[in-house]
Amino acid sequence: MPELWSAFLPHPWNLVAAGVVAAALLFGFIGLSAFLGIWAERKVSARIQDRLGPTRVGPFGLLQSLADGVKLIAKEDLAPTGSDKFLFKLAPYLAFCASFCGFLALPFGAGLVAHELNVAAFFMLAVLSSEVFGVVLAGYASASKWALFGGVREAAQVVSYEVPRAMCVVVPICVAGTLNLNTIGNQQVGWFWNWVLFQNPFTYVAFFVFFLTATASCKRAPFDLAEAESELVAGFHTEYSGIRWSYFFLAEYGSMFAVSGLAVILFLGGWHTGFLPFEPSAEFGFVLGNLLNCTVFIGKCTFLVLVMIWMRWSLPRLRIDQVMMTCLKYFLPISCVLLVGVCLWQLLVPAPAARLVNYALAFGSAFGALVLMLSLLRPLPMNSARGTLPGAWEGRSVKG
Repeated sequence: MPELWSAFLPHPWNLVAAGVVAAALLFGFIGLSAFLGIWAERKVSARIQDRLGPTRVGPFGLLQSLADGVKLIAKEDLAPTGSDKFLFKLAPYLAFCASFCGFLALPFGAGLVAHELNVAAFFMLAVLSSEVFGVVLAGYASASKWALFGGVREAAQVVSYEVPRAMCVVVPICVAGTLNLNTIGNQQVGWFWNWVLFQNPFTYVAFFVFFLTATASCKRAPFDLAEAESELVAGFHTEYSGIRWSYFFLAEYGSMFAVSGLAVILFLGGWHTGFLPFEPSAEFGFVLGNLLNCTVFIGKCTFLVLVMIWMRWSLPRLRIDQVMMTCLKYFLPISCVLLVGVCLWQLLVPAPAARLVNYALAFGSAFGALVLMLSLLRPLPMNSARGTLPGAWEGRSVKG
């Protein structure tokens, strides 16, 4: 990035300009992803509940998030009596900064990263985990028992789930031999069976454990005990209103995309389609190749975000004791077994046998995905009364 500006601005202003442009692009991308994520959340939840969702504001209701943003900006920003005003105002920005910093080391293509780090995987885990400080501060500073309970729950949940999540990140790192996310992505060039997900049974299972623990770290259902509307009103952000309330949701949707991007880089081939035996940026040119890379990467991340949304509106919320038990009794031992297993696999299993398992996992998963897609495309049986919803009385009408 600095080289692009060296011809226009003298050193060190070229570095400052490059940093400002990179930060503006990342902020705009996080805002756009939250904008579309909230719209998708409403549409998915509406379809699951046999509703239409937003339809009036813009085509397909796409501008509903923009209308809500304007409303939040115009609302009065209040702080409850007895609250710590400084910490109360600081908390949402601290949570958002943690989510924002995770994008600094996240590559969207071959070399398409704000700042390449040799320890990028560790950096992303560290900064995304610091979002909990904003949540805890919000709960503490609000002078509300509901908010304080939500903050304490989030602290306990994040501290617990960080351990199996980090162990599941180490599993693909043992296969790749590096913490550099750009290098890990480049290693998965070619066909889809080169993805880390299919390298051995331990990386295969680690992806699902990582995705579930990452969902918990993002405060998403069924692990959203920090909010828990049925118990704590709105949890840690009960007392927030206006623009500061919206920053918590920017941080949440930004973290959802960031952990999805980390999963895509570590397990799902990064920016590679899985159906091209070469690197697009090397064959199609820098601009066209990186445009394809970025599109593929964002598409994979969007799919994982949609899975998180689907889980929220399909699964019941767990109790706090069930959330902790799930981590300590299941995810933690499983992640330890996966870490030990992948190390032994790398040392003991011969290359021909490992390659055979690799092909079996890849083609078995492809066949399962194809069967699932065909089953979803199959038309559902129609009710005898046209236009009636499931459970409605057929052939009867209700007169007011």
